Amino acid sequence: MASTYTPTSESEKAVLAPEVRAPSRSFALADVILRFLLFASGLVAVVVMITSKQTELVPIPMPPFVRIPRSANFNHSPAFIYFVAALSVAGIYGLITTLISFFSLLKVARGSKLVFHFVIFDVLLLGIVAAATGSAGAVAYLGLKGNSHVQWRKICHVYGDFCKHIGSSVAVSLFGSIVLVLLILLSVYALSKRIPK
Repeated sequence: MASTYTPTSESEKAVLAPEVRAPSRSFALADVILRFLLFASGLVAVVVMITSKQTELVPIPMPPFVRIPRSANFNHSPAFIYFVAALSVAGIYGLITTLISFFSLLKVARGSKLVFHFVIFDVLLLGIVAAATGSAGAVAYLGLKGNSHVQWRKICHVYGDFCKHIGSSVAVSLFGSIVLVLLILLSVYALSKRIPK
């Protein structure tokens, strides 16, 4: 025979309800800090990439063997243009989500929907930033080492400052990718704390 007992008082209902633990405010504070770091890394990577212009006198290997000025700029490579576009999106996303996280930190409790949306967009942005970092890093490596099999010459011995800017920008972007991974892990952990046990 099935029991027909139902709790009548609020205290009995509270005892029988599953426990749902909200993540502590330290998680929300860490989220705000990481999102600000994402904004900062996106901004720094874009600024360093955009300022990577260098002009050098390059010898012409044909008569009259003169040296002509040639410049290296980020917009000479589609991979670097994609890098600037992707990291600009990451910086803007980082700024917007920093503000949203900060204002939700001021509230007593953060909604699960907000954290769930952050996870989805963080994963999407991680794919975009990782692809941009990989493509820019591959072109930068070709500039540094060249490829003797297809006769692509290295250029970093001529355009040293340009290559330093590109390498620094890729390194900052890699830091931004790591920040995004930490944000995803933090958000998934915060969501897992809300699951009733």
